[in-house]
Amino acid sequence: MSGILEGKRILITGVLMESSIAFHAAKLAQEQGAEIILTAFPRPSLTERIAKKLPKPAKVLELDVSNDEQLAGLAEKVRAELGDRLDGVVHSIGFAPQDALGGNFLNTPWESVATAMQVSAFSLKSLTTALLPLMTEGGSVVGLTFDAQFAWPQYDWMGPAKAALEATSRYLAKELGKQDIRCNLISAGPIGSMAAKSIPGFADLAKTWDTRSPMTWDMSDPEPAGRGIVALLSDWFPKTTGEIIHVDGGLHAIGA
Repeated sequence: MSGILEGKRILITGVLMESSIAFHAAKLAQEQGAEIILTAFPRPSLTERIAKKLPKPAKVLELDVSNDEQLAGLAEKVRAELGDRLDGVVHSIGFAPQDALGGNFLNTPWESVATAMQVSAFSLKSLTTALLPLMTEGGSVVGLTFDAQFAWPQYDWMGPAKAALEATSRYLAKELGKQDIRCNLISAGPIGSMAAKSIPGFADLAKTWDTRSPMTWDMSDPEPAGRGIVALLSDWFPKTTGEIIHVDGGLHAIGA
């Protein structure tokens, strides 16, 4: 039986550790028949080492999503590896300077907020538009958010950045729908990834899931979110766009 991504070509960002959601999305995508290419920054060598743990080899391209020159050359580099067609993009990119996290919300300078917004939100648009020349037969863009309906302890300016990401996804869905390109987000529960470990007090935030999540949530298991990404990359959601799919054990639906 062929997989649900058989024959598809997918670019995946954010594979930093074996514990990352992006790694599991890449692994599952390959298992479901996709040919993938990875991007990494600032240490492609780290991603190259992690990529060796995937079922099949995967090329790693260096990409700083705040670098216009690298974005301008991205489509050609992908074309050289995968050919003239790209079917999907996984945006798993987020960053905020330390002074934008950990309870410093009222004192964070604009420069740090701007960095968080550009890297974590605007990059969904810049990455997608950089790859549009290859998405001539439609496709699916999938990003990762952390529920921006709420103000989370310690999360500070990553919260507004994720809210901007969610709005950006809706606008991309509006702009790209006529080209048969879908743009959706997975809102995942907390995972013990490198990104999470960079947020002061993240473990305390994650304890919310111990008491409020209807389903048992395992912070050490990124596979459910990875499965959600693969499902949205597939043709099984052909008319779903501008959506946020929660893979959080149901916590988003439960009041305090």
